[in-house]
Amino acid sequence: MRPARELRPDLVLMDVQMPRLDGVSAAREVVAEGLANVLVLTTFDLDAYVFGALRAGAAGFLLKSAEARDLLTAVRTVARGEGIVAPAVTRRLIAEFAAGPVREPGPDPAVLAPLTRREREVPARLGEGLSNAEIAMRLEMAEGTVKAHVSRLPAKLGLRSRVQAAVLARELGI
Repeated sequence: MRPARELRPDLVLMDVQMPRLDGVSAAREVVAEGLANVLVLTTFDLDAYVFGALRAGAAGFLLKSAEARDLLTAVRTVARGEGIVAPAVTRRLIAEFAAGPVREPGPDPAVLAPLTRREREVPARLGEGLSNAEIAMRLEMAEGTVKAHVSRLPAKLGLRSRVQAAVLARELGI
């Protein structure tokens, strides 16, 4: 944690298994202190690690088996403040949240109070795993409008990333 506090990087790349502190706990601390965006890179694609890392605030989750170009894309994506999840786990992640009620107590729906009715439609589509272009088409909005809504969501909802907004939408059942 000390290097992140001292250096204030744009992005912290970490594994879920580390010597002193596990990656999920470390991600939670980095995000809670607002030190950097976190991208988890690991060989373990266990659901507990994926869900734990995303709930901790990681903006991305990638497997070490990813191609070098995919890793570079993920680093750039997370550094821009956007989220990314390894394609190998995306379908499981969506299926888990779509399967039914959240196992843990979910967030209070009042968290959405700062959003307008139209803005609330965007995280719901993020929760479906749609891209900005797909959201624009589905909601009959300009893609630029969708991008603007997506970029404002984290600040309005007290989140760190698009991925967290998608998880929140699924947890709230919107």
